Amino acid sequence: MYISYIIRIFAPKYATRIYFMEKTESNNFCVILAGGRGRRLWPASRNAYPKQFMDFFGTGKTMLQTTVDRFCKILPKENIYICTCREHLPIVKEQLPCLTDENILVEPIHRNTAPTVAWANMRILKRNPDANIIVSPSDQLVIDEESFFRSVTVGLGYVSENDVLLAMGVRPTRPEPGYGYIQLGDMSCKPDVYKVKSFTEKPERDFAKMFMESGEFYWNTGIFISSARHLIKCFESIFPVVLRNLRVNHPNYTYEEEMAYVEENYPRYPNLSLDYAILEQSRDVFVMKCDFGWADLGTWHAIYEAMSKVDGDNVVLDSLVEMEDCHNNIIRLPKGRLGVISGLDGYIVVEHENVLMICKKGDSSSLVRKYASEVQMKYGEEFV
Repeated sequence: MYISYIIRIFAPKYATRIYFMEKTESNNFCVILAGGRGRRLWPASRNAYPKQFMDFFGTGKTMLQTTVDRFCKILPKENIYICTCREHLPIVKEQLPCLTDENILVEPIHRNTAPTVAWANMRILKRNPDANIIVSPSDQLVIDEESFFRSVTVGLGYVSENDVLLAMGVRPTRPEPGYGYIQLGDMSCKPDVYKVKSFTEKPERDFAKMFMESGEFYWNTGIFISSARHLIKCFESIFPVVLRNLRVNHPNYTYEEEMAYVEENYPRYPNLSLDYAILEQSRDVFVMKCDFGWADLGTWHAIYEAMSKVDGDNVVLDSLVEMEDCHNNIIRLPKGRLGVISGLDGYIVVEHENVLMICKKGDSSSLVRKYASEVQMKYGEEFV
């Protein structure tokens, strides 16, 4: 403590980070969501090997590994939990050998993100009744990590003192219809923290443009912070009595008893997203204005907008390509494959294993999902 106090005096720009590190040692936890199928990034993202487990950008690390590394800089690794599904457990273990079995929660059946976070929250609460929890997707781009760490520090401090759910929001840079939008209400006692007035998930482009121009709406990053005690109250007000029975009736349950109980009772949960459960169903929801350079890497269009461009405003993802008179395209080809492209404007060109997809970029997320579903029905599982 004395050493860190001296450092805060002589190195004030590191003060927030050092204080944060002290606080995280015992009470702060992270839940990373890694159970999605990533259909909007088909054909690169497949059912058996979704986007979060891929190295999309040739960095040597997958999206999941990058997200875990980011939180390992501010949290002990034993305070990081991964939520995934049964078929992806071997991949998670392969990519994150540093985590124990108790730090990986495997859904017995797909029930979207809210039930699995409720389960993770209960496990963490049993371990530490004073826990604060950061919930984060596994497939996001954070450009300014120091700014991200500062925002997380402020957020953890705020939920430690207030029984609220805190969403992290960033100012829109374009009218993106594929994101969620949070409308700012009244400012709280903390600068940059506002009561949530409304939430709109994936609006039409005209509405997204209106939201962006109003200055009242921020993108929902999907990152939430809350105390475990408050979060469990929110979930118990929404969900049927499932995990609550285990927690109340058998407070001294073992890890093995928990797993057996979840295996039997988890299917009773509804299929409910975390965004809907938190932003639309819960009270005392606030949003913090953040500025750490963020993008949800869930669609080809979003990746195009987030990545640096080469000549002609093209984005080439770790691929060998020769282009002539090409503009506004995003291209991803397999290793060892050379693409020669001429006269293409505004397209997605993706080849992965046994599928080549070429389609207009635009608002492509719904189209890509449609193509994947049609291919699955017509040609079978091996193509999706």
